[in-house]
Amino acid sequence: MKEDYYDILGISKNATAAEIKKAYRKKAIEYHPDKNPGDDKAEEMFKKAAEAYEILGDENKRARYDQYGHQAFEGGGFGGGGMNMDDIFSQFGDIFGSAFGGGGGFGGFGGGFGGQRRTKGSNLRIRVKLTLDEIANGAEKKIKVKRKKQASGTKFKTCTTCNGSGQVTRVTNTILGRMQTASPCTTCGGSGQIIESKAADADAQGMKTEEETVSIKIPAGVVDGMQLKVTGKGNEAPGNNGIPGDLLVVIEEAEHETLSREGDNLHYDLYISVPEAILGTSKEIDTVGGKVRIKIEEGTQSGKILRLRSKGIPSINGYGRGDLLVHVNVWTPKNLNKEQREFFENMLDDERFSPQPQREDKSFFEKVKDMFS
Repeated sequence: MKEDYYDILGISKNATAAEIKKAYRKKAIEYHPDKNPGDDKAEEMFKKAAEAYEILGDENKRARYDQYGHQAFEGGGFGGGGMNMDDIFSQFGDIFGSAFGGGGGFGGFGGGFGGQRRTKGSNLRIRVKLTLDEIANGAEKKIKVKRKKQASGTKFKTCTTCNGSGQVTRVTNTILGRMQTASPCTTCGGSGQIIESKAADADAQGMKTEEETVSIKIPAGVVDGMQLKVTGKGNEAPGNNGIPGDLLVVIEEAEHETLSREGDNLHYDLYISVPEAILGTSKEIDTVGGKVRIKIEEGTQSGKILRLRSKGIPSINGYGRGDLLVHVNVWTPKNLNKEQREFFENMLDDERFSPQPQREDKSFFEKVKDMFS
């Protein structure tokens, strides 16, 4: 089982954004590869801290994590997991400040010690519509995505403006003395490389848009509006040292013909006739696992709720499965023939047709209360 992100950073669930950033910086400096050369355990802790900060440092991702846990970001390449050093220093290199020479990187990563800066391509966002059955059982979708890739024949060379660092340093004189500032190189856009030659059909950055089929594994229990991530399936970055962006998958839940969803529970409206309510019957209804037949006891009252346990949606956190709530509605006919009308007129004074609610015949508000408890 994956370790809790709050525990990794050593903070409480009520920590502020500033406290989260401070805790991550402390962990990152403690386990930084430059301070722990050749220490695989320290490198693993360094990656764990970065993964935790990627989620908790983002307000929207943190909210989803608090609600759904790790499964909100997992399944076939999704999520905050699987970060490598390129990802970490590309996204969070500035958080180290001057602790490691101001660049945040080491060796060939991040550009902190003369290595080329690693740039990341832009993310892509798509919407994937899922049926209720697919949400209940999980699904694998093959989606065609148009991504920018480096065109064949494109060659790059080191940027002469920044000498491949991706940054330019400026020194200005102020009343407080000489101040040194660093900013992304405008010549290469911070990549440290410029185009030497490119294919005729490539754009100004040496990129070409191509269509690719991406396989997406979607875990069971996702909810409408949830955003999942496929690492490395966004646009590629220009240059030889670029990191591809990510593919962000937004879940869209298709409306079911007879079932409606409320959290992990499902609701089904079942209509029966007056004779069926009086005599009892059996009915076939829809579930996410196929049709099932249920028994309606004789004397069933309109408004009765039948609970089919574990026939709902699996919890995305792995906490079991919701229920299917069948709402029984007795259909009252509007048009009767003469014989039918005479029958019911004769029953008006029959005590067996007079309402005699029992204690188990709860009111509508009591049923709603029970449904949500």
